[in-house]
Amino acid sequence: MTTDLAPAPDAVAPGAPARRRPFALIVAAASLPMFMATLDNLVMTNALPVLHTELGASVEELQWFVNAYTLTFASMILLASALGDRFGRRTVFAIGIAVFGIGSALAALSTDPGQLIAARALQGLGGAGVLPLSLALISGGVAPARRPLAIGIWGGISGLGVAVGPLVGGAIMEGWNWQAIFWINVPIAIIAIPLALYALRNDFGARQRIDVLGVLLSGASVLLLVHAIVRANDEGWGSFQIVMELIGGVVLMAVFLLWQWRAKAPIVPLRLFRDRSFSLTNLVGFGFSFGTFGAVFILIQYMQVVQGANPLEAAVRTTPWTLAPMIVAPLAGIIAPRVGTRILMLVGLLLQGAALLWLALTMSTSTPYAEMVAPFILAGVGMGLVFAPSATALLATLGVVDHAKASGVNSTVREIGIALGTAVLTAIFTGAGGQLVPDLYVTAAQPAVMTGAFVLFATALAALFLPAGRGAPAAAAAH
Repeated sequence: MTTDLAPAPDAVAPGAPARRRPFALIVAAASLPMFMATLDNLVMTNALPVLHTELGASVEELQWFVNAYTLTFASMILLASALGDRFGRRTVFAIGIAVFGIGSALAALSTDPGQLIAARALQGLGGAGVLPLSLALISGGVAPARRPLAIGIWGGISGLGVAVGPLVGGAIMEGWNWQAIFWINVPIAIIAIPLALYALRNDFGARQRIDVLGVLLSGASVLLLVHAIVRANDEGWGSFQIVMELIGGVVLMAVFLLWQWRAKAPIVPLRLFRDRSFSLTNLVGFGFSFGTFGAVFILIQYMQVVQGANPLEAAVRTTPWTLAPMIVAPLAGIIAPRVGTRILMLVGLLLQGAALLWLALTMSTSTPYAEMVAPFILAGVGMGLVFAPSATALLATLGVVDHAKASGVNSTVREIGIALGTAVLTAIFTGAGGQLVPDLYVTAAQPAVMTGAFVLFATALAALFLPAGRGAPAAAAAH
Protein backbone atom coordinates (compact mmCIF):
# COMPACT_ATOMS: atom_id res chain seq x y z
CA MET A 1 0.00 0.00 0.00
CA THR A 2 1.55 3.28 -1.05
CA THR A 3 1.38 6.46 0.95
CA ASP A 4 0.40 10.00 0.07
CA LEU A 5 3.44 11.59 1.69
CA ALA A 6 4.86 14.32 -0.52
CA PRO A 7 8.60 14.04 -1.23
CA ALA A 8 10.97 16.79 -0.23
CA PRO A 9 11.87 19.36 -2.91
CA ASP A 10 15.07 17.53 -3.84
CA ALA A 11 13.61 14.05 -3.47
CA VAL A 12 13.56 11.83 -6.53
CA ALA A 13 10.78 9.37 -7.15
CA PRO A 14 11.64 6.24 -9.15
CA GLY A 15 12.45 7.11 -12.73
CA ALA A 16 12.16 10.88 -12.29
CA PRO A 17 14.92 13.13 -13.72
CA ALA A 18 16.79 15.38 -11.30
CA ARG A 19 19.88 17.51 -11.02
CA ARG A 20 23.22 15.78 -10.60
CA ARG A 21 26.18 17.04 -8.62
CA PRO A 22 29.76 16.68 -9.92
CA PHE A 23 30.83 13.07 -10.37
CA ALA A 24 33.74 13.22 -7.88
CA LEU A 25 31.54 14.82 -5.23
CA ILE A 26 28.88 12.11 -5.53
CA VAL A 27 31.46 9.33 -5.32
CA ALA A 28 33.13 10.92 -2.29
CA ALA A 29 29.82 11.53 -0.50
CA ALA A 30 28.69 7.92 -0.94
CA SER A 31 32.07 6.25 -0.39
CA LEU A 32 33.52 8.09 2.63
CA PRO A 33 30.89 6.87 5.15
CA MET A 34 30.98 3.38 3.61
CA PHE A 35 34.75 3.26 4.10
CA MET A 36 34.28 4.30 7.74
CA ALA A 37 31.73 1.54 8.34
CA THR A 38 33.67 -1.25 6.59
CA LEU A 39 36.88 -0.21 8.33
CA ASP A 40 35.31 -0.91 11.72
CA ASN A 41 34.68 -4.54 10.86
CA LEU A 42 38.27 -5.38 11.80
CA VAL A 43 39.87 -2.14 13.01
CA MET A 44 39.87 -3.13 16.67
CA THR A 45 41.38 -6.60 16.30
CA ASN A 46 44.81 -5.29 17.31
CA ALA A 47 43.36 -3.54 20.36
CA LEU A 48 41.91 -6.67 22.00
CA PRO A 49 44.95 -7.50 24.17
CA VAL A 50 45.03 -3.90 25.45
CA LEU A 51 41.29 -3.97 26.18
CA HIS A 52 41.78 -7.17 28.11
CA THR A 53 44.25 -5.35 30.36
CA GLU A 54 42.74 -1.87 30.64
CA LEU A 55 39.05 -2.78 30.89
CA GLY A 56 39.54 -6.12 32.61
CA ALA A 57 37.60 -7.81 29.80
CA SER A 58 37.25 -11.58 29.79
CA VAL A 59 37.92 -13.68 26.68
CA GLU A 60 34.16 -13.95 26.14
CA GLU A 61 33.79 -10.17 26.32
CA LEU A 62 36.69 -9.67 23.90
CA GLN A 63 34.84 -11.77 21.35
CA TRP A 64 31.70 -9.72 21.86
CA PHE A 65 33.58 -6.50 21.15
CA VAL A 66 33.80 -7.81 17.57
CA ASN A 67 30.63 -9.90 17.40
CA ALA A 68 28.29 -7.19 18.71
CA TYR A 69 29.15 -5.09 15.66
CA THR A 70 29.01 -7.98 13.19
CA LEU A 71 25.70 -9.41 14.43
CA THR A 72 23.86 -6.08 14.57
CA PHE A 73 25.26 -5.06 11.21
CA ALA A 74 24.30 -8.29 9.45
CA SER A 75 20.81 -8.59 10.95
CA MET A 76 19.75 -4.97 10.30
CA ILE A 77 20.88 -4.51 6.67
CA LEU A 78 17.57 -5.52 5.09
CA LEU A 79 15.59 -3.30 7.46
CA ALA A 80 17.80 -0.32 6.62
CA SER A 81 17.33 -0.94 2.89
CA ALA A 82 13.54 -1.06 3.32
CA LEU A 83 13.56 2.14 5.39
CA GLY A 84 15.61 3.82 2.68
CA ASP A 85 13.05 2.89 0.04
CA ARG A 86 10.22 4.13 2.24
CA PHE A 87 11.61 7.37 3.72
CA GLY A 88 14.37 8.26 1.27
CA ARG A 89 17.74 6.61 0.82
CA ARG A 90 19.77 9.74 1.51
CA THR A 91 17.72 10.41 4.65
CA VAL A 92 18.36 6.94 6.11
CA PHE A 93 21.97 7.06 4.91
CA ALA A 94 22.58 10.31 6.83
CA ILE A 95 20.84 8.91 9.93
CA GLY A 96 23.05 5.82 9.67
CA ILE A 97 26.16 8.01 9.58
CA ALA A 98 24.95 9.91 12.66
CA VAL A 99 24.15 6.72 14.59
CA PHE A 100 27.55 5.31 13.68
CA GLY A 101 29.29 8.48 14.84
CA ILE A 102 27.38 8.49 18.15
CA GLY A 103 28.19 4.81 18.68
CA SER A 104 31.86 5.56 18.02
CA ALA A 105 31.92 8.38 20.59
CA LEU A 106 30.19 6.17 23.17
CA ALA A 107 32.70 3.39 22.46
CA ALA A 108 35.62 5.77 23.05
CA LEU A 109 34.03 6.92 26.33
CA SER A 110 33.37 3.38 27.60
CA THR A 111 34.81 2.50 30.98
CA ASP A 112 33.70 -1.12 31.26
CA PRO A 113 33.17 -4.03 28.84
CA GLY A 114 29.37 -3.84 28.93
CA GLN A 115 29.36 -0.23 27.77
CA LEU A 116 31.78 -0.99 24.94
CA ILE A 117 29.71 -3.97 23.75
CA ALA A 118 26.54 -1.83 23.68
CA ALA A 119 28.36 0.95 21.81
CA ARG A 120 29.70 -1.53 19.25
CA ALA A 121 26.14 -2.79 18.67
CA LEU A 122 25.05 0.81 18.06
CA GLN A 123 27.89 1.19 15.56
CA GLY A 124 26.67 -1.93 13.77
CA LEU A 125 23.15 -0.48 13.58
CA GLY A 126 24.51 2.69 11.99
CA GLY A 127 26.73 0.72 9.62
CA ALA A 128 23.72 -1.26 8.39
CA GLY A 129 22.16 2.03 7.29
CA VAL A 130 25.32 3.07 5.46
CA LEU A 131 26.72 0.14 3.49
CA PRO A 132 23.83 -1.04 1.25
CA LEU A 133 22.43 2.44 0.67
CA SER A 134 25.83 3.80 -0.38
CA LEU A 135 25.81 1.55 -3.45
CA ALA A 136 22.19 2.43 -4.30
CA LEU A 137 22.90 6.16 -3.92
CA ILE A 138 26.03 6.09 -6.04
CA SER A 139 24.28 4.03 -8.73
CA GLY A 140 21.32 6.38 -8.88
CA GLY A 141 23.36 9.56 -8.53
CA VAL A 142 25.70 9.31 -11.51
CA ALA A 143 24.91 9.15 -15.21
CA PRO A 144 24.46 5.56 -16.50
CA ALA A 145 27.48 5.88 -18.79
CA ARG A 146 29.77 6.64 -15.82
CA ARG A 147 28.16 4.16 -13.44
CA PRO A 148 30.76 1.36 -13.95
CA LEU A 149 33.61 3.75 -13.11
CA ALA A 150 31.76 5.05 -10.04
CA ILE A 151 31.03 1.52 -8.85
CA GLY A 152 34.65 0.58 -9.55
CA ILE A 153 35.91 3.34 -7.27
CA TRP A 154 33.27 2.39 -4.69
CA GLY A 155 34.38 -1.26 -4.87
CA GLY A 156 38.03 -0.35 -4.41
CA ILE A 157 37.27 1.79 -1.38
CA SER A 158 34.98 -0.89 0.08
CA GLY A 159 37.67 -3.56 -0.21
CA LEU A 160 40.25 -1.16 1.16
CA GLY A 161 38.11 -0.47 4.24
CA VAL A 162 37.85 -4.14 5.15
CA ALA A 163 41.46 -4.93 4.27
CA VAL A 164 43.26 -2.10 6.05
CA GLY A 165 41.22 -2.32 9.26
CA PRO A 166 43.94 -4.26 11.11
CA LEU A 167 46.62 -1.96 9.64
CA VAL A 168 44.88 1.24 10.79
CA GLY A 169 44.12 -0.28 14.17
CA GLY A 170 47.71 -1.37 14.64
CA ALA A 171 49.10 2.02 13.60
CA ILE A 172 46.81 3.84 16.03
CA MET A 173 47.68 1.46 18.84
CA GLU A 174 51.38 2.06 18.25
CA GLY A 175 51.07 5.86 18.45
CA TRP A 176 48.00 6.59 20.63
CA ASN A 177 45.54 4.55 22.67
CA TRP A 178 42.58 2.27 22.04
CA GLN A 179 40.06 5.12 22.38
CA ALA A 180 41.56 6.80 19.29
CA ILE A 181 40.33 3.88 17.16
CA PHE A 182 36.81 5.16 17.76
CA TRP A 183 37.44 8.90 18.03
CA ILE A 184 38.69 9.05 14.43
CA ASN A 185 35.17 8.20 13.23
CA VAL A 186 33.59 11.25 14.85
CA PRO A 187 35.11 13.99 12.62
CA ILE A 188 34.54 11.78 9.57
CA ALA A 189 30.84 11.52 10.46
CA ILE A 190 30.60 15.28 11.06
CA ILE A 191 32.03 15.95 7.58
CA ALA A 192 30.14 13.13 5.85
CA ILE A 193 26.59 14.12 6.88
CA PRO A 194 26.45 17.60 5.27
CA LEU A 195 28.43 16.28 2.29
CA ALA A 196 25.83 13.53 1.74
CA LEU A 197 22.91 15.95 2.17
CA TYR A 198 24.41 18.30 -0.42
CA ALA A 199 25.80 15.90 -3.02
CA LEU A 200 23.35 12.97 -3.07
CA ARG A 201 19.79 12.79 -4.34
CA ASN A 202 17.11 11.56 -1.96
CA ASP A 203 16.00 8.64 -4.12
CA PHE A 204 13.03 6.51 -3.12
CA GLY A 205 12.14 2.93 -3.89
CA ALA A 206 8.60 1.59 -3.86
CA ARG A 207 7.14 3.67 -1.02
CA GLN A 208 5.18 0.92 0.68
CA ARG A 209 4.40 -0.02 4.24
CA ILE A 210 7.34 -1.64 6.00
CA ASP A 211 7.01 -5.43 6.03
CA VAL A 212 7.29 -5.69 9.83
CA LEU A 213 6.94 -9.48 9.97
CA GLY A 214 9.51 -9.86 7.19
CA VAL A 215 11.90 -7.56 9.07
CA LEU A 216 11.54 -9.61 12.26
CA LEU A 217 11.92 -12.96 10.50
CA SER A 218 14.93 -11.91 8.43
CA GLY A 219 16.67 -10.19 11.35
CA ALA A 220 16.13 -13.14 13.70
CA SER A 221 17.24 -15.73 11.14
CA VAL A 222 20.42 -13.87 10.20
CA LEU A 223 21.15 -13.16 13.87
CA LEU A 224 20.85 -16.84 14.82
CA LEU A 225 22.88 -18.07 11.84
CA VAL A 226 25.73 -15.60 12.22
CA HIS A 227 25.84 -15.98 16.01
CA ALA A 228 26.01 -19.77 15.69
CA ILE A 229 28.75 -19.52 13.05
CA VAL A 230 30.99 -17.13 15.00
CA ARG A 231 30.59 -19.15 18.22
CA ALA A 232 30.76 -22.66 16.73
CA ASN A 233 34.53 -23.16 17.02
CA ASP A 234 34.52 -22.23 20.72
CA GLU A 235 31.36 -24.08 21.69
CA GLY A 236 31.80 -26.99 19.28
CA TRP A 237 29.88 -27.47 16.03
CA GLY A 238 28.06 -30.43 17.53
CA SER A 239 27.09 -28.71 20.77
CA PHE A 240 23.38 -28.50 21.58
CA GLN A 241 23.34 -24.70 21.60
CA ILE A 242 25.02 -24.33 18.21
CA VAL A 243 22.91 -27.05 16.55
CA MET A 244 19.69 -25.50 17.88
CA GLU A 245 20.72 -22.04 16.70
CA LEU A 246 21.59 -23.31 13.23
CA ILE A 247 18.32 -25.22 12.97
CA GLY A 248 16.40 -22.22 14.28
CA GLY A 249 18.10 -19.89 11.82
CA VAL A 250 17.40 -22.17 8.85
CA VAL A 251 13.75 -22.66 9.88
CA LEU A 252 13.22 -18.92 10.33
CA MET A 253 14.86 -18.27 6.97
CA ALA A 254 12.49 -20.77 5.32
CA VAL A 255 9.49 -19.12 6.99
CA PHE A 256 10.83 -15.73 5.91
CA LEU A 257 11.07 -16.83 2.26
CA LEU A 258 7.56 -18.30 2.40
CA TRP A 259 6.25 -15.04 3.81
CA GLN A 260 8.06 -13.01 1.16
CA TRP A 261 6.34 -15.11 -1.49
CA ARG A 262 2.92 -14.24 -0.05
CA ALA A 263 3.46 -10.69 1.29
CA LYS A 264 1.99 -7.76 -0.66
CA ALA A 265 4.98 -5.52 0.07
CA PRO A 266 7.92 -7.88 0.75
CA ILE A 267 11.17 -6.59 2.20
CA VAL A 268 12.96 -8.85 -0.33
CA PRO A 269 10.89 -9.26 -3.51
CA LEU A 270 11.54 -12.84 -4.60
CA ARG A 271 11.06 -11.76 -8.21
CA LEU A 272 14.61 -10.39 -7.97
CA PHE A 273 15.91 -13.96 -7.93
CA ARG A 274 14.33 -14.62 -11.32
CA ASP A 275 17.06 -12.34 -12.62
CA ARG A 276 19.99 -14.64 -13.45
CA SER A 277 22.58 -11.91 -12.99
CA PHE A 278 21.27 -10.99 -9.54
CA SER A 279 21.04 -14.59 -8.28
CA LEU A 280 24.44 -15.72 -9.54
CA THR A 281 26.15 -12.52 -8.40
CA ASN A 282 24.94 -13.21 -4.86
CA LEU A 283 26.25 -16.77 -5.11
CA VAL A 284 29.60 -15.43 -6.32
CA GLY A 285 29.64 -12.86 -3.51
CA PHE A 286 29.10 -15.57 -0.91
CA GLY A 287 31.78 -17.89 -2.30
CA PHE A 288 34.26 -15.06 -2.77
CA SER A 289 33.79 -13.79 0.80
CA PHE A 290 33.95 -17.32 2.22
CA GLY A 291 37.21 -18.30 0.51
CA THR A 292 39.02 -14.97 0.59
CA PHE A 293 38.40 -13.59 4.06
CA GLY A 294 38.63 -16.97 5.76
CA ALA A 295 42.11 -17.38 4.25
CA VAL A 296 43.13 -13.83 5.14
CA PHE A 297 42.42 -14.58 8.80
CA ILE A 298 44.69 -17.65 8.70
CA LEU A 299 47.49 -15.92 6.77
CA ILE A 300 47.70 -12.84 9.00
CA GLN A 301 48.16 -15.16 11.98
CA TYR A 302 50.85 -17.03 10.01
CA MET A 303 52.81 -13.79 9.70
CA GLN A 304 52.83 -13.43 13.48
CA VAL A 305 53.16 -17.01 14.71
CA VAL A 306 55.63 -18.33 12.12
CA GLN A 307 57.42 -15.25 10.76
CA GLY A 308 57.57 -13.42 14.10
CA ALA A 309 55.86 -10.19 13.00
CA ASN A 310 53.91 -8.06 15.45
CA PRO A 311 50.26 -7.25 14.55
CA LEU A 312 51.15 -3.99 12.80
CA GLU A 313 54.02 -5.58 10.84
CA ALA A 314 51.74 -8.44 9.78
CA ALA A 315 49.14 -5.98 8.48
CA VAL A 316 51.82 -3.98 6.64
CA ARG A 317 53.19 -7.11 4.98
CA THR A 318 49.78 -7.91 3.49
CA THR A 319 49.47 -4.48 1.83
CA PRO A 320 50.52 -5.81 -1.63
CA TRP A 321 47.29 -7.83 -1.38
CA THR A 322 45.03 -5.37 0.39
CA LEU A 323 45.94 -2.17 -1.47
CA ALA A 324 45.88 -3.59 -5.00
CA PRO A 325 42.04 -3.46 -5.27
CA MET A 326 42.18 0.32 -4.76
CA ILE A 327 43.97 0.54 -8.13
CA VAL A 328 42.49 -2.44 -9.95
CA ALA A 329 38.80 -2.00 -9.08
CA PRO A 330 38.37 1.42 -10.76
CA LEU A 331 40.18 0.12 -13.85
CA ALA A 332 37.88 -2.89 -13.88
CA GLY A 333 34.92 -0.52 -13.68
CA ILE A 334 36.17 1.37 -16.74
CA ILE A 335 36.67 -1.69 -18.95
CA ALA A 336 33.64 -3.68 -17.74
CA PRO A 337 31.22 -2.28 -20.36
CA ARG A 338 33.66 -3.26 -23.11
CA VAL A 339 34.72 -6.76 -22.08
CA GLY A 340 31.79 -7.65 -19.82
CA THR A 341 31.51 -8.25 -16.08
CA ARG A 342 31.48 -12.05 -16.37
CA ILE A 343 35.01 -12.40 -17.77
CA LEU A 344 36.42 -9.97 -15.19
CA MET A 345 34.78 -11.79 -12.28
CA LEU A 346 35.85 -15.17 -13.65
CA VAL A 347 39.48 -14.10 -14.06
CA GLY A 348 39.44 -12.44 -10.63
CA LEU A 349 38.16 -15.58 -8.90
CA LEU A 350 40.72 -17.75 -10.69
CA LEU A 351 43.58 -15.40 -9.79
CA GLN A 352 42.45 -15.26 -6.16
CA GLY A 353 42.15 -19.07 -5.98
CA ALA A 354 45.53 -19.57 -7.68
CA ALA A 355 47.17 -17.13 -5.25
CA LEU A 356 45.81 -18.97 -2.22
CA LEU A 357 46.85 -22.35 -3.64
CA TRP A 358 50.34 -20.94 -4.33
CA LEU A 359 50.62 -19.70 -0.75
CA ALA A 360 49.37 -23.00 0.70
CA LEU A 361 51.84 -25.07 -1.34
CA THR A 362 54.89 -22.88 -0.56
CA MET A 363 54.09 -22.17 3.09
CA SER A 364 56.69 -23.50 5.53
CA THR A 365 58.38 -22.50 8.77
CA SER A 366 61.25 -21.01 6.76
CA THR A 367 59.43 -19.34 3.85
CA PRO A 368 60.83 -15.81 3.48
CA TYR A 369 58.37 -12.97 3.16
CA ALA A 370 59.81 -12.02 -0.26
CA GLU A 371 58.44 -15.27 -1.73
CA MET A 372 54.91 -14.31 -0.61
CA VAL A 373 54.83 -10.92 -2.33
CA ALA A 374 54.02 -12.28 -5.82
CA PRO A 375 50.99 -14.36 -4.73
CA PHE A 376 49.85 -11.44 -2.55
CA ILE A 377 49.87 -9.14 -5.59
CA LEU A 378 48.08 -11.83 -7.63
CA ALA A 379 45.42 -12.10 -4.91
CA GLY A 380 45.02 -8.32 -4.78
CA VAL A 381 44.51 -8.09 -8.54
CA GLY A 382 41.97 -10.90 -8.35
CA MET A 383 40.11 -9.20 -5.53
CA GLY A 384 39.94 -5.93 -7.48
CA LEU A 385 38.58 -7.73 -10.54
CA VAL A 386 35.71 -9.15 -8.47
CA PHE A 387 34.69 -6.17 -6.30
CA ALA A 388 33.57 -3.65 -8.92
CA PRO A 389 32.21 -5.96 -11.65
CA SER A 390 30.13 -7.89 -9.10
CA ALA A 391 28.50 -4.67 -7.90
CA THR A 392 27.81 -3.70 -11.51
CA ALA A 393 26.44 -7.17 -12.36
CA LEU A 394 24.24 -7.14 -9.26
CA LEU A 395 22.35 -4.05 -10.45
CA ALA A 396 22.85 -4.38 -14.21
CA THR A 397 19.35 -5.47 -15.22
CA LEU A 398 17.40 -4.09 -12.26
CA GLY A 399 15.57 -0.80 -12.17
CA VAL A 400 16.83 1.93 -9.83
CA VAL A 401 13.74 1.33 -7.67
CA ASP A 402 15.17 -2.07 -6.64
CA HIS A 403 18.79 -1.05 -6.07
CA ALA A 404 18.59 -0.60 -2.28
CA LYS A 405 16.89 -3.95 -1.68
CA ALA A 406 19.27 -5.71 -4.07
CA SER A 407 22.31 -4.18 -2.37
CA GLY A 408 20.89 -5.09 1.04
CA VAL A 409 20.52 -8.73 0.06
CA ASN A 410 24.05 -8.82 -1.35
CA SER A 411 25.56 -7.18 1.74
CA THR A 412 23.81 -9.71 3.99
CA VAL A 413 24.97 -12.65 1.87
CA ARG A 414 28.55 -11.39 1.89
CA GLU A 415 28.53 -10.84 5.66
CA ILE A 416 27.34 -14.42 6.22
CA GLY A 417 30.05 -15.61 3.80
CA ILE A 418 32.77 -13.78 5.75
CA ALA A 419 31.56 -15.18 9.08
CA LEU A 420 31.14 -18.73 7.77
CA GLY A 421 34.43 -18.72 5.86
CA THR A 422 36.40 -17.56 8.90
CA ALA A 423 34.67 -20.11 11.15
CA VAL A 424 34.98 -23.07 8.79
CA LEU A 425 38.61 -22.47 7.82
CA THR A 426 39.49 -21.98 11.49
CA ALA A 427 37.69 -25.25 12.28
CA ILE A 428 39.74 -27.01 9.59
CA PHE A 429 42.87 -25.50 11.10
CA THR A 430 42.07 -26.68 14.63
CA GLY A 431 40.84 -30.05 13.36
CA ALA A 432 44.22 -30.59 11.70
CA GLY A 433 45.94 -30.09 15.05
CA GLY A 434 46.82 -26.44 14.57
CA GLN A 435 48.45 -24.64 17.48
CA LEU A 436 50.19 -21.29 17.89
CA VAL A 437 53.68 -22.72 17.39
CA PRO A 438 55.46 -22.61 13.98
CA ASP A 439 55.54 -26.32 13.03
CA LEU A 440 52.01 -27.16 14.08
CA TYR A 441 50.66 -23.91 12.67
CA VAL A 442 52.02 -24.51 9.16
CA THR A 443 50.82 -28.11 8.80
CA ALA A 444 47.30 -27.10 9.86
CA ALA A 445 47.17 -23.80 7.96
CA GLN A 446 47.93 -25.48 4.62
CA PRO A 447 44.67 -27.49 4.33
CA ALA A 448 42.68 -24.51 5.61
CA VAL A 449 44.06 -22.12 2.97
CA MET A 450 43.71 -24.82 0.28
CA THR A 451 40.04 -25.13 1.19
CA GLY A 452 39.62 -21.40 0.61
CA ALA A 453 41.29 -21.80 -2.79
CA PHE A 454 39.01 -24.67 -3.83
CA VAL A 455 35.92 -22.71 -2.77
CA LEU A 456 37.08 -19.88 -5.04
CA PHE A 457 37.62 -22.29 -7.95
CA ALA A 458 34.13 -23.72 -7.43
CA THR A 459 32.74 -20.18 -7.35
CA ALA A 460 34.50 -19.49 -10.65
CA LEU A 461 32.58 -22.39 -12.20
CA ALA A 462 29.33 -20.75 -11.06
CA ALA A 463 30.48 -17.46 -12.57
CA LEU A 464 30.63 -19.12 -16.00
CA PHE A 465 26.82 -19.03 -16.07
CA LEU A 466 26.59 -15.28 -15.48
CA PRO A 467 25.33 -13.10 -18.35
CA ALA A 468 28.21 -11.55 -20.30
CA GLY A 469 27.43 -8.14 -18.79
CA ARG A 470 28.53 -5.94 -21.67
CA GLY A 471 26.97 -2.52 -21.92
CA ALA A 472 25.42 -2.87 -18.46
CA PRO A 473 24.78 0.86 -17.95
CA ALA A 474 22.69 1.13 -21.07
CA ALA A 475 20.69 -1.96 -20.16
CA ALA A 476 19.99 -0.64 -16.69
CA ALA A 477 19.01 2.77 -18.01
CA ALA A 478 16.63 1.23 -20.53
CA HIS A 479 15.10 -0.92 -17.79
